Amino acid sequence: MDEVLIASVLASTLRVTTPLLFCALAGLVSERSGVIDIGLEGKMLAAAFACGSAAALGHSTLLGLGAGILVACLFSLVHGFACVTHRGDQVVSGIALNMVAAGLTVVLGIAWFAQGGQTPPVDAAVRLKGVAAFAEPEPGNWIASVLGHGLLSHDVLVYLALACVAGIWFLLERTRAGLRLRAVGENPAMVDAAGVSVQALRYAALLLNGVLCGLAGSYLVLAQNAAFSPNMTAGRGYIALAAMIFGKWKPLPTLAACLLFGFLDAVAIRLQGVSVPGIGQVPVQLIQALPYLLTVVLLAGFIGSARAPKALGRPYVKER
Repeated sequence: MDEVLIASVLASTLRVTTPLLFCALAGLVSERSGVIDIGLEGKMLAAAFACGSAAALGHSTLLGLGAGILVACLFSLVHGFACVTHRGDQVVSGIALNMVAAGLTVVLGIAWFAQGGQTPPVDAAVRLKGVAAFAEPEPGNWIASVLGHGLLSHDVLVYLALACVAGIWFLLERTRAGLRLRAVGENPAMVDAAGVSVQALRYAALLLNGVLCGLAGSYLVLAQNAAFSPNMTAGRGYIALAAMIFGKWKPLPTLAACLLFGFLDAVAIRLQGVSVPGIGQVPVQLIQALPYLLTVVLLAGFIGSARAPKALGRPYVKER
């Protein structure tokens, strides 16, 4: 029975971690270029709505993914227009994107589908399926349970998210473009003096940010749920932001933080209805609040010790 529990928790952890990881990497790329991105939640929510609408109406997985990525990139460009081009307050712009996404998705959902803000269910043939078919874990079979069901039964976006960790690390640490992106987040004046456009680099980072947020939102509809529902992101964008800070703006520690959040969420699901000796049944509301409590604890304990990029949140004004 232990292998069944381990396999189930491991599989749940990877599924819950995937949208957090996409979103955290999106924030990492943006903030390493010097642009604060509080709007991760709004981009992911808008992408989920676009993906759910397109996939339900067009009956196509690729159409849904494309729509989610496109809308998230548009939100990123709006953020860049406000903060990079016009040097607006980056925190205010991000919060505004979250508010716009939360309201606009509901309004459009009611106007287009008349289902209380929800989209029609996505066809089963359109939803993402595991790249390998494994049966449910069975007692006494560790390999089939832990390796098969726990690690190898997921859809392609789960493995793409893990691959993106290596890809983002290689981009930032081993390429000229990554060196410039990191430099523009530390000393944009030096980058400008070298003849490289600070605005172009930050817009490029925001576009990559949009692609990753689009994948995060699309995953919620195509893999975790059958349709879009209002506020279905449920604060995942803020948790991803906390994971990125806890990971000190580095891909591998950020992955570890996302796995920690995913594991806690997976365990919390298993604890529902469980009675603790001397306490009784654990309230469902307390279990659901555990990831958010961990977010507060981690931010309170690590935000002071984590060193952000030096130019983070500072609009660049070219000296004449």
